[in-house]
Amino acid sequence: QMLLQESGPGLVKPSQTLVLTCTVSDISIATEYYFWSWIRQPPGKGLEWMGAIDYSGKTYYSPSLKSRTSISRDTSENRFTLQLSSVTPEDTAVYYCARSPSLPNEDWALNEYEVRGQGTQVTVSS
Repeated sequence: QMLLQESGPGLVKPSQTLVLTCTVSDISIATEYYFWSWIRQPPGKGLEWMGAIDYSGKTYYSPSLKSRTSISRDTSENRFTLQLSSVTPEDTAVYYCARSPSLPNEDWALNEYEVRGQGTQVTVSS
């Protein structure tokens, strides 16, 4: 059974860079033609697609976050990583990684992704 597991700090200070990793088991992240996304949900708000990296390593970003977001991968470790720079309290959210067979629409709900992790809470606070 394929699993996605998010890992990273639960607390980040304002202005720092948040780094989260999604480790994938049972399928290579280089398998055609999958897309591997980062999604978040701030408290009391809707789901926000942040960006994705595809099977070839090409990256895609939400226009609203593109200037602060970087997604990379390590195929030898079968994981992909999110870096979000200059965080503010507005970046407090539950962060998810997920897989889809196509590039997600920004308004997708969580259940529209084939597989996702359980999510990890990130709080930005001094």
